[in-house]
Amino acid sequence: MEENNKVIITVQTTINAPIEKVWKCWTSPEDIVIWNTASEDWHSPHAENDLRVGGNFNYRMESKDRSMGFDFFGVYNKVITHKLIEYTLGDGRKATVIFKETNNKVEVIEDFEAENENSYELQKIGWQTILNNFRKHTETK
Repeated sequence: MEENNKVIITVQTTINAPIEKVWKCWTSPEDIVIWNTASEDWHSPHAENDLRVGGNFNYRMESKDRSMGFDFFGVYNKVITHKLIEYTLGDGRKATVIFKETNNKVEVIEDFEAENENSYELQKIGWQTILNNFRKHTETK
């Protein structure tokens, strides 16, 4: 989908857990460092999260051999507890995370503006892998 010439990519999953647990695992730095990885050879050794409008987040992502790494960071534009998070990444791209609770399950839908460095398919696979890791972590915690 394109919005104002920007490509929007959507990833989603359904988590078998109550919204309170899903929200805590999504927003707690202690949990973020466990699930925030797109492959076995990468990890997030550090995470900071000030979850409020105008608050900043910064998740360090790096290869386990430390040969590559980057900070995934930005600022929160809108936060509705247990329902919605909107943020702007450090490079100006926007993202939205929607949490829909039904029957003790939570559907998480994440839309983000694509960047131009990697293929759209690669970006979708990476973000979906991270979201799948989040689901596994949350359901087994």
